[in-house]
Amino acid sequence: MNKYITEFIGTFFLVLTAGLASGDLAVLIIASALMVMIFAGGHISGAHYNPAVTLAVLIRGKISTGDAIGYMASQFVAAVVAAFVAGYFKEMPAEAVQTIDTTKALIAEAIATFALAYVVLNVATAKGTSGNSFYGLAIGFTVFFAGSALGGYSGGALNPAVALGASVMKAFAWNNIWVYLVGCFAGGALAAIVFKINNPDDK
Repeated sequence: MNKYITEFIGTFFLVLTAGLASGDLAVLIIASALMVMIFAGGHISGAHYNPAVTLAVLIRGKISTGDAIGYMASQFVAAVVAAFVAGYFKEMPAEAVQTIDTTKALIAEAIATFALAYVVLNVATAKGTSGNSFYGLAIGFTVFFAGSALGGYSGGALNPAVALGASVMKAFAWNNIWVYLVGCFAGGALAAIVFKINNPDDK
């Protein structure tokens, strides 16, 4: 249960920050929130805070199917709760006005989430980096660079739970939710496959 609570807390603060951050530093603020929550919860749950990362870790073989389901449930519930808390502090729009090229957005989310999951697998689960203390920085800055470079095309969720929270907050249009579910999960799965190819002896 402590792992699920940790995943809830980390995802809650990530989505809450995404909902309340604004201005030119918004992506850095969100990346910083993820980084500190990873340092806080990594020793308990692995600090996924992202269903696509959990999928990648599952395919990589470092989490059981039962725990993966529990993690994802905690993450999605936390996203919804965070969205309502953000709505208490900040007036949300009556309806989402989100104009995206869905093809570009889908590719952007897949690429960005691939980068995020690829970094997570290599810095937080690989034998060669076992015991390191930099993984929180590496993962946080991955969100910063990927969100900064590709976020303009999709909104920069890189995370199905963040996309759910953003949809509840009406920052994302509900009819675009499939872009984030398909793109993010595909990116996470591909990262796990590439990791296993590159690290055949790291079971």
